Amino acid sequence: MNCGMSLEELRALPVSVDLPTAGRAFGIGRTKAHELARGGEFPCRVLRVGAKYRVPRAAIFEALGLNPADPGKESHAADPPGDAA
Repeated sequence: MNCGMSLEELRALPVSVDLPTAGRAFGIGRTKAHELARGGEFPCRVLRVGAKYRVPRAAIFEALGLNPADPGKESHAADPPGDAA
């Protein structure tokens, strides 16, 4: 997936971010991010807090296939145990 943020930027994200920041992680602009969130189609889980949206960092990492413990490595959670390469 084409990521709009570098790994360093992703690592520096706080526990949750606003919708435009999360959109940048996916290469999505502010307007499109809001449109997708309103339609329930944003690429990861979005939380509604009052009139604002917040996106958990862990949800961004998961959607991008990154390991939340080390966003520099791809997640292999779908691999069966014992099948390490």
